[in-house]
Amino acid sequence: MAESNSSTPLLQVENLHTFFDTPRGTVRAVDGVSFTINKGETLAIVGESGCGKSMTALSLLQLVPEPAGYIESGRILFNGKDLLDLTWDQMREVRGSDVAMIFQEPMTSLNPTFTIGWQMVEAMEIHDTTTGQQARKRAEELLSLVDIGNPAQVMRQYPHELSGGMRQRVMIAMALSNSPKLLIADEPTTALDVTVQAQILGLMRKLQQEMGMSILLITHDLGIVAEMANRVAVMYAGHFVEYATTRDLFRTPLHPYTQGLFASLPARARRGQDLAVLEGTVPDAANWPPACRFEPRCPYRWDTCAKVPPKYHPADAVWPSRCHLYDPEITDRPRVGAPRGKVPSGSELQSAEPKAETPLPEQVAS
Repeated sequence: MAESNSSTPLLQVENLHTFFDTPRGTVRAVDGVSFTINKGETLAIVGESGCGKSMTALSLLQLVPEPAGYIESGRILFNGKDLLDLTWDQMREVRGSDVAMIFQEPMTSLNPTFTIGWQMVEAMEIHDTTTGQQARKRAEELLSLVDIGNPAQVMRQYPHELSGGMRQRVMIAMALSNSPKLLIADEPTTALDVTVQAQILGLMRKLQQEMGMSILLITHDLGIVAEMANRVAVMYAGHFVEYATTRDLFRTPLHPYTQGLFASLPARARRGQDLAVLEGTVPDAANWPPACRFEPRCPYRWDTCAKVPPKYHPADAVWPSRCHLYDPEITDRPRVGAPRGKVPSGSELQSAEPKAETPLPEQVAS
């Protein structure tokens, strides 16, 4: 795909809707999501399971499970070109070469009946980047790049013969085989112990710096967000409820859901105290609440929340929060600030400071 003007975001998603037709009704898994990713930066999408994070990622690559699932509307601009206008064959060229994905569970993503080497070579040959012995040499180089010792031996092994951390490194190597501009990482450290998790995150940071690629990070772990992301989108019930630089979000989370996520985390300042609990569960995607989707669980809810859908209201800050508490036009209840005494700082979650902030995109900040 041709390069665009340098001022154009690498990825620009506009009002994306991804639905599923089911016997219980239409499931609005992704319901009006917009965001941008600039060249070389990391955007994290965080939230509980069932909020639509992974489906957002699959929608970008047009891998929504069919026939029930489909992209209802929206635009996905990659280097200024709408991916939804591409044919299936054209989109196949984009996958792997321009945009690659690390899936949530490497054991189910790797084919158990083929060796690691066979699968890596196939990924390169599909995109005609290299073939034969050159492809095998490139595969060994990639395995070395992700800190796998004795890559020639690993090439001959099957997925079940490798540890979880090794399989995840293989998945990263395969994703990088065609030098993508955007890497989508869906829970890249799931089921890994903390030592291996730190190694994988460090590897991703190193490769991002060396290759200049952008990363879309899907996670529920705010500690990983603090370490990896420039900006954060907090997702709940199919849409974003808050969108900010990492530093701003960790200093002053605005939306009650974001506050609840922070308050439910263990922190040194609250040692010996009971953890706060987010009451209830994510609502059914076939029956989202008609107004504020967090209203049934929100400690600040009042009548307006159940009647009027909130919009992004950046009146009290420079970043948006989808909450009536920050709407200057809502006057039937005093606004409430963040419960700062209950919110752990980024340094309490990770020893690393949150990554340097980058400006919010205009269509979100306005």
